[in-house]
Amino acid sequence: MPSKESWSGRKTNRAAVHKSKQEGRQQDLLIAALGMKLGSQKSSVTIWQPLKLFAYSQLTSLVRRATLKENEQIPKYEKVHNFKVHTFRGPHWCEYCANFMWGLIAQGVKCADCGLNVHKQCSKMVPNDCKPDLKHVKKVYSCDLTTLVKAHITKRPMVVDMCIREIESRGLNSEGLYRVSGFSDLIEDVKMAFDRDGEKADISVNMYEDINIITGALKLYFRDLPIPLITYDAYPKFIESAKIMDPDEQLETLHEALKLLPPAHCETLRYLMAHLKRVTLHEKENLMSAENLGIVFGPTLMRSPELDAMAALNDIRYQRLVVELLIKNEDILF
Repeated sequence: MPSKESWSGRKTNRAAVHKSKQEGRQQDLLIAALGMKLGSQKSSVTIWQPLKLFAYSQLTSLVRRATLKENEQIPKYEKVHNFKVHTFRGPHWCEYCANFMWGLIAQGVKCADCGLNVHKQCSKMVPNDCKPDLKHVKKVYSCDLTTLVKAHITKRPMVVDMCIREIESRGLNSEGLYRVSGFSDLIEDVKMAFDRDGEKADISVNMYEDINIITGALKLYFRDLPIPLITYDAYPKFIESAKIMDPDEQLETLHEALKLLPPAHCETLRYLMAHLKRVTLHEKENLMSAENLGIVFGPTLMRSPELDAMAALNDIRYQRLVVELLIKNEDILF
């Protein structure tokens, strides 16, 4: 009669054989799924490890592609409502608390960008979820940057993208690029074209042969922003970074300053600095170094929140240095 040990050994062997058969079936299924036919079990075992590596690499590639595709999607920028006191005609109810809005005049407030109607007291509790409507946002120039990109569902203002594409396609070697001014009347024409036609505006060489008109229109867009690209809230930190002598500490402070910018402003600044870095690569032809571009763009991108004229004047040299540092260290900071 077989001993307990021999029975135990047989059970172990049977379990091992069953496990081996299961693995064999799994291998065969994967091989079949990959469209390969193998004659012998030995061949299947030999090719199993490379197939696992191949399948893993394909899966990794798919995940990477999906991640990249997700990163290319339009980011969800947060935006506060632009409430203005409003007199409503006829009966109106608050869209936040659903209660009646009493009174004959100035019964509540209305968002100038999305049209939301609420009580004045309710406006303080409304979340920052404004979704600007194009029927309310009728301009491109002089429009809040975040409002514009949310209304048009873009990562950056179309003026910035379209002008930079046009400049890089035919103007990088133009002497004095951004320093030389274009004809002001034609720059105003470009502004009106964007305000009227948006992304359908024609700024091609057929319409404006002089590239300085396009650079002028881009600079004008930044000058006309109600809130500068480098916002009033972030301004002191950027100026502070320019005053620091230690290079490492300077970059660290500049990096902290960038975190203070609203996401749409930061993305637009990143895109602009990458472009200006490419402009400096053609310095031999266009004579525009990072320092020269800093002189041009410093006062264009930054405006002092101080009302004191002397204080604002003293900041000009630091504004220039901030832009110069952003251009030179674009690949590190963004």
